[in-house]
Amino acid sequence: MKNIIVPNKANIPVAVCTAKRPSVASGVRRHVAVIGAGAAGLVAARELRREGHSVVVLEREKEVGGTWVYTPEVESDPLGLDPKRRIVQSSMYESLRTNLPREMMGFRDYPFRRKEGKGRDSRRFPGHREVLMYLQDFSADFGIGDLVRFQTEVVFAGLAEDGKWRVTSQSPLSRPLHELYDALVVCNGHYVQPRLPHIPGIDAWPGRQIHSHNYRTSKPFQDQVVVIIGGSSSAVDISRDVARVAKEVHIADRSVEEDKLGKVIGHENLWLHSKINSIHGDGTMVFDDGSAVRANFIIHCTGYNYGFPFLETNGEVIVDDNRVGPLYKHVFPPKLAPWLSFVGLPWKRVLPFPMFELQSKWIAGVLSNRIALPSKEDMAKDVEAFYSLLEASNIPKRYTHNLGPFLWDYLKWIADQCGCPSIEEWRKQMYIATTKNKVLRPESFRDEWEDDDLVLEAEQDFVHYLI
Repeated sequence: MKNIIVPNKANIPVAVCTAKRPSVASGVRRHVAVIGAGAAGLVAARELRREGHSVVVLEREKEVGGTWVYTPEVESDPLGLDPKRRIVQSSMYESLRTNLPREMMGFRDYPFRRKEGKGRDSRRFPGHREVLMYLQDFSADFGIGDLVRFQTEVVFAGLAEDGKWRVTSQSPLSRPLHELYDALVVCNGHYVQPRLPHIPGIDAWPGRQIHSHNYRTSKPFQDQVVVIIGGSSSAVDISRDVARVAKEVHIADRSVEEDKLGKVIGHENLWLHSKINSIHGDGTMVFDDGSAVRANFIIHCTGYNYGFPFLETNGEVIVDDNRVGPLYKHVFPPKLAPWLSFVGLPWKRVLPFPMFELQSKWIAGVLSNRIALPSKEDMAKDVEAFYSLLEASNIPKRYTHNLGPFLWDYLKWIADQCGCPSIEEWRKQMYIATTKNKVLRPESFRDEWEDDDLVLEAEQDFVHYLI
């Protein structure tokens, strides 16, 4: 197996796998609907078209980019509980910078390199606008925009009698459109439906609450006493952002180590606590570590629920405690494969864009009959074995799609199915180095690092994909 360089719409050479790609005339050209034009949808569209399929991308917003499109707009319900609210697709906050370096983030054959120009961000860990511009460049260079119907919301996608997918979409200035597709690739993201914890007494708490989905800037928190629930990257980022203007900021993290409890080093108004034990009507919160604080604002950085409100599978795919399933390798439902697939479900401890790319190559190859799936029975057995492994390891159902220690084996397995090289060693080592650097320099890892040798190795690798 080797890579070759082929031109795309913008005459930028890119490497592609040479594993028995079918021609359009080979009789395996499918008509495929891709739902969403974020990073996952864009690369899915590219790989499907490369494989010879007919592709339509349905995107409800006015532009590509998905969650990377920043908007100051927030939802009418700050907790996202009202099912009738107008949903804002982006969860992006104004100060966000990537927590992965750009070399590692980009698609494998389309390097996320520094670019000169107005509005460009040359930092190694750039702000969200730079990531959006990278995705816009990707879309333009591969002509993906020609495949996208913007401001088109999928309101229904279900099985037709002949095994095809009946898709109903709605645009602002037109009647609902009913279409048939051979296959459906779902790339609608999973940063829209807030997930909230159950905390005793919270219903009687008199203060204000929002979910991080509706956090944009620190301005509303001026001189407030704020409790941030969660220990994820967004909780860390938002706590530092809010601490610049708030009177006090208290982080409630259920997984924090005991020796790290208390005031955060380098901050005069930031404290780290264990999880909240109870909340009281006078505004007081009591933590498991015995400490207490009287606050007037809660920011829930507690993650998201998967949601596919448009999708009807007759019960073949359900979301149960944030497990989307049953899915073979987080992608194909055994009974509906290969005509229904999902890109981008795994979260936390992942390489998002390279993972989207490999999943998309796999889907495209399966749909063209170049790559074979196991039987439906064998896929179902594999799913059950995976669920049993999680249960035996005491991993909660809600963490089904948290790859964790399975990341590298998962990516290698999919690459092997596609006949492509696995994730580059420099990219893997850079991921490990970045993870260690976050622990060593939690406040400054985006601006200080010690893996310049890996950056050089990445740049040498990128030469193969650039003029």
